[in-house]
Amino acid sequence: MFGFTDNYQDRSTREGYQFEFFCERCGNGHSSSFKHSVTGFGGKLLRMGGDLVGGEWGRKASELGYDSMWMRDGNRGPAWDKALQNAVEEVRPHFSQCHRCGEWVCGQICWNGERGVCVNCAPKLDQEIAGIQARAQVEQLNDKIRQVDWTQGTTYGQPAVGRCPSCANDTGGGKYCQHCGTPLAAASEANRFCGQCGTKVTPGGMFCTGCGTSTA
Repeated sequence: MFGFTDNYQDRSTREGYQFEFFCERCGNGHSSSFKHSVTGFGGKLLRMGGDLVGGEWGRKASELGYDSMWMRDGNRGPAWDKALQNAVEEVRPHFSQCHRCGEWVCGQICWNGERGVCVNCAPKLDQEIAGIQARAQVEQLNDKIRQVDWTQGTTYGQPAVGRCPSCANDTGGGKYCQHCGTPLAAASEANRFCGQCGTKVTPGGMFCTGCGTSTA
């Protein structure tokens, strides 16, 4: 029996065995060294030898090679278990299991050696202090920036036009387009009224919405 049952991936091929183990907190990990499979390597040699020899003996050797490869793919038994166990022992020094939450974490980043648990259960205080200080700086900057009047020179009492209807460029937020000088409907017609019925003219509208009189 061995650990690491839910934080590894099998990267084995027909040539041999290899496994990747991951930290359950940060996702980083380590790969075990590649170990050649006797069955897979022997099957490959048999196939190669059979192809070179030819004839009846060569055909039988090739068949044995393919049979061994088929057995290698379909039989994840003692050889695979042994390979996984060896891989676990190889990477175990890089991981620790937290006895508070049960997760396997990497020793370099996510393990708090002073507390004997992972950093989720007992954060490293120096890192927490640095994070809290940075958040406090951002909050204080937000408060100070909000105290400054950033609206000076900005026209905000009238409907704004973001794109010039004439040249299709950004208007610049004024009464006239900053690119072509076209009077903007939102600025020039904001307070226009129909001379026939007194209804307020919609900016850019060609006819009064109250009586249908042309506003041109």
